[in-house]
Amino acid sequence: MKSTTILGQKSFGIASDKVEAWITETGGQVAPVTFHLPHGDVEPFSITPWAEESHEIAPILQVLRGDFFCMPFGGNDLPFGHEQYPIHGETANGNWTVESQTDTSLEMSLQTQIRPGKILKKVWTVPGQTVIYQRHMITEMTGPMCIGHHAMVKFKSPGHVSVSPFGFGQVFPDEFENPIIGGYSSLKPGAHFDRLDHVPSNDGSFADLSRYPAREGFEDLVMVYTEKESSFAWSAVSFPEEDYVWFSLKDPRVLSGTVIWHSNGGRHYAPWSGRHRGVLGVEEVTSYMHYGLQGSVAENAGNRAGYRTYFDLDPKHPLVVNSIIGVAPCRGNAGAVKKIDLLDYGILISMDSGEEINVELNAGEITGTSF
Repeated sequence: MKSTTILGQKSFGIASDKVEAWITETGGQVAPVTFHLPHGDVEPFSITPWAEESHEIAPILQVLRGDFFCMPFGGNDLPFGHEQYPIHGETANGNWTVESQTDTSLEMSLQTQIRPGKILKKVWTVPGQTVIYQRHMITEMTGPMCIGHHAMVKFKSPGHVSVSPFGFGQVFPDEFENPIIGGYSSLKPGAHFDRLDHVPSNDGSFADLSRYPAREGFEDLVMVYTEKESSFAWSAVSFPEEDYVWFSLKDPRVLSGTVIWHSNGGRHYAPWSGRHRGVLGVEEVTSYMHYGLQGSVAENAGNRAGYRTYFDLDPKHPLVVNSIIGVAPCRGNAGAVKKIDLLDYGILISMDSGEEINVELNAGEITGTSF
């Protein structure tokens, strides 16, 4: 079994001719990932500066890297009935068991304890394709649950941020960071918006969330829900100076919204200590903000507007959550991603410059199973 310690964590490796990826035992977190593009290698995912330090923190924070599956998604500060979950749930904190491993794929499982159930994880690559596929199947579990993927992109150079057309956009309604303990936010709590480049700030101005890094010294969180009746959705970041586009693809009937977390040095308490900068969380979820299970199940602005914020799990009908994350080369003058169309052979990325990028991938792996 191919495993080794990568940046402080026991990890299992998979690879194809186009992708090399490591998945941690703790939290099942996917990173580092190296994509081989014609003009060179790119490693888009973030890994924390404290990865090899020792801290008395939750496993998720010690491991924190790349992308991982959250259940229930969010902070989970409040209990849901008698269930008290850690931040982003057992899936992001527990130790996964390897069920099978090949050169190009890894299958893992996790038996949950707080609410009994079993999660089956598969992460795989396909030769010739610059993408990572992930599938999570939730089995043997009953009751309400919010879920999500928690991808974190590291900005080594300025980037353009785009998402699918959305019908609802809101800044985190409460205080996202507490200045008393050294945390600072810049956006206006609870403010609604209908475009990423015009979001209300605390000082009365408007922030442009379509460009990043920005607002150095602050941590902010916003959420958008994909337009209703959509069957395909995407998020993307283009890096003109590095000649590539990063993208995330999903079925919005399973992952209804996108939480966007701007982490740019706004946390001065340990282990962050002002060091976590230029990181953008692009988190495909079915939840309400970062509130966790209690806040997602309760009446909230998202479900009042008619968007799904949780699932009622049924052990007779396992929930399948699929995710595809990848990269593609682009010209340096390409600008932002304008749209992504789903085709039989993959996707067509249209850039603001007019450039069109064909990406080969298995389009059928996007659709999940909802109920």
